[in-house]
Amino acid sequence: MKTSLRVVGIGASAGGLEALEQLFAHANVKSGMAYILVQHLAPDQKSLLSQILQKLTSMSVIEASDGLKVVANSVYVNPPDSDISVKNGCLHLVKANRKHGLSTQINKFLFSLARDQRHSAIAVILSGMGNDGALGLQAIKEAHGITAVQTPESASYDSMPINAIKTQCVDIISKPETLLDDIQRFIDKEPVKIAATNVTESPLVDPVQLDSIISLLKIRNGHDFSMYRSATLTRRVERRMAIHRCVTIRQYNKFLQDNQQESDFLFKEILIGVTSFFRDPMVWDYFSNKILPTLMDVRQAGHTFRIWCAGCSTGEEAYTIGMIFSEIIEKHPDKRFGLKIFGTDVSDDAITAARLGVYTKKSCSNINEKRLEYFFDDYEDSFKVNQNLRKNILFAVHDVTKDPPFTKLDMIFCRNLLIYFDPILQKKLIPKFHHCLLPAGYLLLGSAETIGDCSHLFTDIHAEFRCYQHIDAKQIYSPVQSKIPLLPVYHRGSEPLADIGNSDPLSSNRLQLAADHILLQVFAPAAVVVNTEADIVYISGHTGTYLEPAAGKANWNFLAMAREGIRQPIALALKRLSGRQAPLHIRNLFMQSGTSRINVKVTLQKLYDPAVLRGMTMIVFEHTHTKTKSSTSKKSLLNPDLTQTQHNQQSMEEIQSLREEVHSSNLDLINSKKSMQSANEQLQSANEELMTSKEEMQSMNEELQTINSELQSKLDDLELAKSDMQNVLNSVDIAILFLDKQLNIRRFTDRAQDIIQLRDSDLGRPLSDLNSSLRYPQLHIDAASTLSSLVESEKEIFTTDQRCYLVRIIPYHRLDNVIDGVVITLQDITANKKDEIHENQINCDH
Repeated sequence: MKTSLRVVGIGASAGGLEALEQLFAHANVKSGMAYILVQHLAPDQKSLLSQILQKLTSMSVIEASDGLKVVANSVYVNPPDSDISVKNGCLHLVKANRKHGLSTQINKFLFSLARDQRHSAIAVILSGMGNDGALGLQAIKEAHGITAVQTPESASYDSMPINAIKTQCVDIISKPETLLDDIQRFIDKEPVKIAATNVTESPLVDPVQLDSIISLLKIRNGHDFSMYRSATLTRRVERRMAIHRCVTIRQYNKFLQDNQQESDFLFKEILIGVTSFFRDPMVWDYFSNKILPTLMDVRQAGHTFRIWCAGCSTGEEAYTIGMIFSEIIEKHPDKRFGLKIFGTDVSDDAITAARLGVYTKKSCSNINEKRLEYFFDDYEDSFKVNQNLRKNILFAVHDVTKDPPFTKLDMIFCRNLLIYFDPILQKKLIPKFHHCLLPAGYLLLGSAETIGDCSHLFTDIHAEFRCYQHIDAKQIYSPVQSKIPLLPVYHRGSEPLADIGNSDPLSSNRLQLAADHILLQVFAPAAVVVNTEADIVYISGHTGTYLEPAAGKANWNFLAMAREGIRQPIALALKRLSGRQAPLHIRNLFMQSGTSRINVKVTLQKLYDPAVLRGMTMIVFEHTHTKTKSSTSKKSLLNPDLTQTQHNQQSMEEIQSLREEVHSSNLDLINSKKSMQSANEQLQSANEELMTSKEEMQSMNEELQTINSELQSKLDDLELAKSDMQNVLNSVDIAILFLDKQLNIRRFTDRAQDIIQLRDSDLGRPLSDLNSSLRYPQLHIDAASTLSSLVESEKEIFTTDQRCYLVRIIPYHRLDNVIDGVVITLQDITANKKDEIHENQINCDH
């Protein structure tokens, strides 16, 4: 699809037909836009929407079909039994699989439109019950598209427009008859897009003015947006510029400085709150069935779980956590677990709403009846969180980027918050989260977020659900089984050997463990285990010969502690070890130790099991033999060139090693650059997608309202056709009777009342029961004969007042060629008959 084509996704439900008629009655048929209509329809009822709308516009109105390409100046209507989406500029249909009366099809379609069209997408929400389309509207705005809503006052049912407006993601609110014109004017004010990179390049915004606006917001609203993604900030500023018709950012900056209220509007514009109860149900199922039971198994009785929900918005996610935790804790009454949840956000309005805990019944549609009854109370037309849930949750205004974090936490939920921060800020926050968590704690991120290069701090538990577990020092240093036996295991902070041996002399198992520990410590080779950053996490045996603490601040990095002669070769070997399964051996490394020159063999092995050691490397040292200074001196005296040759050889080896290291570094840099570019593209794509959850949509009443509107429109057309037909029949000076198969009166013209005594109340009466001035007693017999034989009958019949009529009886054919009665026409031929009689008399006289 060409990037110039803009696709307008229109969502409507009950009362939407009237709004659609007004919308397309005033639509520019040459706007260059394509319109895709998604309306809640009964799956088993044929839709008349395309026929109705075709009368209002000269654009082609087509019922959508699978694979149909979207073209400009066309209208596409969703079939009643299918969910519709758009991909690569083509429509795709999927058989609807939903309960009768429930639908999320508008949201689903707008999600696909946001992914496919991105900044070229336009969302319009019209009249309807419920809140379908609200989440999709947010997705369109996240993709930098345009969002528009019908004014609630002009809607027959205002629930959908009101819920859409509550998202604070709406650009235009207008009546249906002016809505498309307002969208066109909004487009004309928009900045230029660079479609190839999906980045907004605006001639209106420059970094200096943007920094000035950020500084002003920091002074007035107390929040620093300098570490937010510049593309997001630019887009929000440009939207406010378009609303106030500011041509340049300098004008908007001046307007912002003069208006305190505009600062508040821009602040809220940047802080998009997107949340709901039990959003992403599969994540919550995994959380309650897998994560919580595992976490509770490692916590002692009486432990109080501390949970931090960062960026909680209006509190739905924090309350969701509270409901699930409370239910699981109640299943372990013997352990007397406690619960404290901290819900934080930078928005005062959001935290105020969260503290109040009042939510509409539609927003609580994802909560089952049992939870609603236990955790909520009825509050007017809404639900309010009760003390069973509220007592466990503390809400506070908190800026995760600068305020001190909560500590000693069991879990951190930070879902769909990091995507608004630049990578530098993300890189600072992940270690902070690690510091806040207790051992075995969990970090849950949004679907478009990752921990980046902090894999040494967290274990990836479930990649799809972005679930990570805290890696603690005690976990890292614990003796565990590996592919390579970790022979002498020792870690910093362990108890002295004497304590291990004397802790329980009566226990043979502990005695054997202590003896094994001493033997391994004394007689096994020296070894260390390092992580991906070459920091030492395990020390085994006597490593003092090979490692020496560096001067200055304590540094446990292996490359900083390794002695001269082995540091550079091992550093190069660590880089070569990536992706290698087999051990890597380095022989004939010479290292100076005091007056001795030591020949060392080093073995490096990448560790893959168990999970806690995955990605780490074991380095084992073996001392082969020693050359003393005196023996070396004697050999040097016997062979004066020996020392020089050795020095030259060592120099050549070091030069070659440096060359290989530089080459390897260059390759790593190239690969890193490609990986970063790929990751950046994936992140940009992921950031444009907004994860959403199921919510209850329209009931049977809504579908019936839609069907009723269509049928009413069709009925109006039929009434008009009936009027036209009646006028045509009455304008013809012929009496006509329509009889059904039982020869009962179905319809008649006014002229027929002059011949047969008929009134409107006679409809449905048998023809034989009616009085007539015709001298035609066998009229109903001939009518029955025509109905059975399908042979027309034609006779000249006189009336009691001496008028003559040509009576024709013909079968009544329906459009589907079914015989459904007879038609009797009575044409007055009295004048013709008199002329004929007069002519016959003249002929007789002659």
